[in-house]
Amino acid sequence: MTDAAMTDAAMTDAATTGAATTEAPLPDADARELYRTILREGGRLPIAEVSAQDARSVRQLTDVGLLTPRYADGVYSVVNPRAVGERIGAGLREEGARLLARAALVPELIDDLTKAYDAAPGREDRTGGARRITGMGQIRHLISQLADEHHREAWAAQPGGARPAAHMRDALEHTRRYLARGGTMRTIYEASARLDAPTVEYAAASARLGSPIRTLAAPFRRVLIFDRRVALIPAAPDNTSAALVEDSATVAFLVDVFEQQWRQAEGVNWSALAAGATEPAVHDQIGRLLSQGLTQRTIAGRLGLSERTVAGHISRLRELYDAETLFQLGWQMRGARPGESDG
Repeated sequence: MTDAAMTDAAMTDAATTGAATTEAPLPDADARELYRTILREGGRLPIAEVSAQDARSVRQLTDVGLLTPRYADGVYSVVNPRAVGERIGAGLREEGARLLARAALVPELIDDLTKAYDAAPGREDRTGGARRITGMGQIRHLISQLADEHHREAWAAQPGGARPAAHMRDALEHTRRYLARGGTMRTIYEASARLDAPTVEYAAASARLGSPIRTLAAPFRRVLIFDRRVALIPAAPDNTSAALVEDSATVAFLVDVFEQQWRQAEGVNWSALAAGATEPAVHDQIGRLLSQGLTQRTIAGRLGLSERTVAGHISRLRELYDAETLFQLGWQMRGARPGESDG
C-alpha cells in the first residue's frame, strides 16, 4: 500500500469511528491532498512558503499530528500516519470506555428522576380518565411536556381570534423543534384567520417549515391531540382551564372528529397572503355567505365578527343591490353569483 493510500485509510477509519470524540478536528480532503503533495516534494514544507490558502490545511495536519514543526530548520516535517492512526485509535478506545462507563450510570440516575417526576403534583397516572389543569401558564407548560413526550403527531383545532405576537413567536419555535425531531403537525383555524396579518405571517412561516394550516368555515371546538393517544380540551368557556384526556375511546372519538374537520377545511396559500396577494375582503365574504342563504348571526359566527359589524356590511350591500329585505338581497346576490351552488 502506498503512503497516500495509507493516509486516506487512516483518516477514513478515524472519521467513521468517532471523530467527534477527538480533541482536534480530523483533516479534510484539502488537508489530506496537501499532505500527499508534501510527501511528493520530499516530506518537508518550508514554513515561510505556507500560503494563506494552505494555512487552514497546515493547521489541521499539525493539530492532528501529521505535520510537526521544526523551527530550527524552518520547516514542517511529515509524520508516519501509522503512528497517528494508532494514537487516534487509542484515544477513541479510551473515550469509548469512558462513555460506556457513563452509560452504565444512566438507568439508575434516570430512574431516580423519573420516580420524582411521576410523584410530582398532578403527575399521577390517570389512564382511562381525565384531569383538570388551571391557569394559562400551567396549560402552556403541559402542552410543552406533551410535545416532548409524544413527538410523532400533533394536531390542533384552534378557533378564536388573533393571538398575541409573543405567543406566535413561541408557537413557531415549538413548531420548529417538534418538526426537527421528526414529528408532523396539522392545524385548523377559523376562516377569519386569513384577515389577521400576524396570524397570516405565522401560518406562512409554519407552512414553510412543513406544518400545514387549513381554515374551516363551520364552527368547531378547540382540541389538541398528540400521537392519537392523549388530547387536551377546554374545561372552561374562557379557556383558562383544560382537561387532559387519556381515555383511549374518547381520544379515538376526538381523532375521528378532527379528521372529518380536516377533510372539510380549506387549504390556504399563506405565503401568498403574507406577500400581499389578493384575498376576498370581508365585504365580499359576507356577500358570498348571504348568497348561500345564511343568516346575519350565522355569518358573524363563521367569520368571527360581531353582529353589528356584519349588519353594517349588509346595509351597504342592500344599498348596492337596491334590496329592501334581507331575503331579497340574498336572492339577488345568488343570481349575481351563477357559479355558486344553491346549497
